[in-house]
Amino acid sequence: MLTILESLDDEVLLLPAEELHTRLPGPVLVHLKGRKQPALFASVLLHGNEHTGWEAVRKCLLGYTGRELPRDFSLYIGNVQAARYGKRYLDEQRDFNRVWEGNESSPEHEMMRTVVEQMKQRGVFGSIDIHNNSGKNPHYACVNRTDNKFLQLGSLFSRTMVYFTRPRGVQSMAFAQFCPAVTVECGLSGEKSGIDHASEFIDACMHIKKLPERTLGNRDIDLYHTVATVKIMDDHQFGFDHKDYDLWLDRNIEYFNFRELPRGSCIGKVNSNKGNPLFITDELGEDVTQDYFSIIDGDLISNREIIPAMITLNTDVIKKDCLCYLMEHYPLPE
Repeated sequence: MLTILESLDDEVLLLPAEELHTRLPGPVLVHLKGRKQPALFASVLLHGNEHTGWEAVRKCLLGYTGRELPRDFSLYIGNVQAARYGKRYLDEQRDFNRVWEGNESSPEHEMMRTVVEQMKQRGVFGSIDIHNNSGKNPHYACVNRTDNKFLQLGSLFSRTMVYFTRPRGVQSMAFAQFCPAVTVECGLSGEKSGIDHASEFIDACMHIKKLPERTLGNRDIDLYHTVATVKIMDDHQFGFDHKDYDLWLDRNIEYFNFRELPRGSCIGKVNSNKGNPLFITDELGEDVTQDYFSIIDGDLISNREIIPAMITLNTDVIKKDCLCYLMEHYPLPE
């Protein structure tokens, strides 16, 4: 399932994500030589509908045509078959960003174990997993540890950062066991601002000799902590187009991302007697739905102040992943 290469043809770098399947047999791990070691690692297209990572990588690498890279660079190009169809993943596949940990024996799990073991043996300066949001969000970095090296790496991309420990099985958690690792969220797929931002970040990481040791605090970065995951119950029809669904959500809901919403905020209308349409779990997987939302006269109302992130209007993403995450401010030393 995995092809390992020591070079990448220039012709491949000229292809958009949806055409990579014409030159690559499937997922690829490629090791490129540079002046400094150990290597910077980057993963792209873990979700086939998120193209910014690949566009950023090829922009960066094409800029070094005929020149030596500043640092060894190992690149994992993920779900090229899903990218062909613009899908997060195909129906017969597992989500490529939920299979990096665990003891399951699926082909996807086995492949990611190979990538992790090979990179652990080679040594990694830092790991970057590049993603897009399907809703309107600022560009931000995500970390699974609040260790200063992780925060320093993330701060090279954005002062806005999110600390999360769920969901499990993501790439950054696997690599966090042996190197600083971040996930960067670059807005909507294909936007020029996201491609440019991610490409500049990759280039900066290849140039830097070592991560700064100065401890970052609240004055340096805005750090949030993901405390809950919001899903919509499978037995509830939902949508944004009209009010006849079990749960009708306003299309403006994605503008709530990274905003502090006071207690009593309404996020939708409930038109059924099936109970709360939301299922909300905390970091331990415990049901905390009633802590966050209640139905009052048909309105879905927040029971406390909330800060949503990654709200999306993409119903396919909502069904396969979630509606959004809920966050709190995470204090750091002054």
